[in-house]
Amino acid sequence: MEGGKKKLATLVGCNYAGTPNELQGCINDVVALRDILIGRFGFAAGDVTVLTDERGSAVLPTGANIKRALAGMVDRAAAGDVLLFHYSGHGTLIPPVMPHHGHGERDEAIVPCDFNLITDVDFRRLVDRVPQGASFTMVSDSCHSGGLIDLEKEQIGPSVLSGDAPAAVASTPPTRARTTARFIPYTTVVNYLSGVSGIDEANHVADHLLALFGTDASTKFHHHHDAKQPARPDDGILLSGCQTDETSADLPENDEAATGGKASGAFSNAIQTVMASHPSPVSNRKLVAMARNVLSEQGFDQHPCLYCSDANADAPFLWQQEEPLAVTAATEPTMSTL
Repeated sequence: MEGGKKKLATLVGCNYAGTPNELQGCINDVVALRDILIGRFGFAAGDVTVLTDERGSAVLPTGANIKRALAGMVDRAAAGDVLLFHYSGHGTLIPPVMPHHGHGERDEAIVPCDFNLITDVDFRRLVDRVPQGASFTMVSDSCHSGGLIDLEKEQIGPSVLSGDAPAAVASTPPTRARTTARFIPYTTVVNYLSGVSGIDEANHVADHLLALFGTDASTKFHHHHDAKQPARPDDGILLSGCQTDETSADLPENDEAATGGKASGAFSNAIQTVMASHPSPVSNRKLVAMARNVLSEQGFDQHPCLYCSDANADAPFLWQQEEPLAVTAATEPTMSTL
């Protein structure tokens, strides 16, 4: 894909303030990224939608509102456009709706502020709607985020390493004590939704979500859902903060690793660190590999992953273009040299 015509972004940050699941750095993540998108990548301010659960926000990052913003972004897209979805908040893992399906494997989901889960199937459906020739990049700074775009090819992850990406060693204990995991256990999600739905004997989180949100609940939980291989090669690109079996760290204010001392996600902070030291375009593969190295050097036990096509793995992150060389008086041709 060549340089985009339009550059569109939806940035979501959920801090869950005042709840037992409170985080500190998610809103800071999207505020910092918004500035980077406008200043470095040439996004127009009006084309960057920000949804946070900050007190006083006009539009909260509920499941329905996030999906509505993403659908609107895709509806506006045309061939050559660059789309970005960044999510900072909690993630979770959910068991199969039908226990005899999926060989007992759990699937990835993000947790909006109202707990109306958005799953890997929802993101697959969204990517399938992106016009051919446009790209959809998803950056998820949340726990268990590897594989959030269902069926996307793994480029860097537990099965595939690349270049300078360090391997994940399962036996290595976390070395940092002050961080919070961006993870809500499945049982906690179910217990919360049970208190809201009033359903005491539900067999699965799907029962609560369908009762509470109806058609706004994840496609995964509707009986007509049938996982299918994408109909055509797509330009979906996922940069996840960690592997499916790992957690992503939320850094408190004044953590030694946090840029400017601000609370942030460890992965978001690592991406910002890499971009600050590499002003020229960086490929998706290199960005994830270097973010892995930053996190390893800072003592974090999480391993960002990359899922996309082979071609997009080596494409520049957000299709950043090289800045044209400035022409100075010394290098301009003169009449005597023509």
